[in-house]
Amino acid sequence: MATEDAVSLDEVERFARDGVVVLRGVFAPEWVETLARGVARNLAEPGPLAKLYTADGAPGFFFGDYCNWRRISEYRAFAEQSPAAAIAARLMGASKVNLFHEHVLVKEPGTRERTPWHHDQPYWTVDGWQVCSLWLPLDAVPRETAVEFVAGSHRWGAWYTPKRFYDGENHPTNEGEQVPDIDAARGDYEIVGWAMAPGDCLAFHARTLHGAPGNVTERRRRAVAFRFTGDDARFARRDGLMSPPFEDVTLAPGALMDSETFPVVWRGR
Repeated sequence: MATEDAVSLDEVERFARDGVVVLRGVFAPEWVETLARGVARNLAEPGPLAKLYTADGAPGFFFGDYCNWRRISEYRAFAEQSPAAAIAARLMGASKVNLFHEHVLVKEPGTRERTPWHHDQPYWTVDGWQVCSLWLPLDAVPRETAVEFVAGSHRWGAWYTPKRFYDGENHPTNEGEQVPDIDAARGDYEIVGWAMAPGDCLAFHARTLHGAPGNVTERRRRAVAFRFTGDDARFARRDGLMSPPFEDVTLAPGALMDSETFPVVWRGR
């Protein structure tokens, strides 16, 4: 499927307006199966940055891990060979796309922990407007367990303090303001979310507020998010938390992302 067919002009405009768009059936079953194999390997062999957000003795299992694309060939193949980077380029209006990292999030049945409301860029070592994620479910996701977004929040001009996923509290940092209590005033915001099937994906801007409930269904909820940057992205260091930390990266703040750590995975013709 050509990218022009996978992503319509209307979807590009919705991404720009709302900071999030759902794309239906844009990844063939082979790519879903490729990622499922990668996640199975990732769960069996967690990386050094893996996190378990479920407390000992609590029901369910909320697992996260990232930056494993070099050692898990399925992730690398997806980043370099699937339509993902070209889709990100079309949505961002970018002439080249760098892989920032991949992020695996698994919520097994019975998991109560929710993903707190947050936006991503304050966690990340990147500045710029052309920064986005493609979030791909490997299992059917009903609306009641779907990731939710505050439409248009990427254009508020806000920079919110990162939240810890395991308890929803602020990370110790001097950057940002308090995330609004979205759930206490849901009617004040345009909150969107969608039931999804494998092959669908969510594309969202790095500054769009989002969160997710636990998974109290009887279905697994495995997902992989691929983070991409475009032409205007520059490497950054934050005052406080950086997640992923990229402690070994020697790029100077303000440098182009192009590097072994953040390879270019798509260029326009």
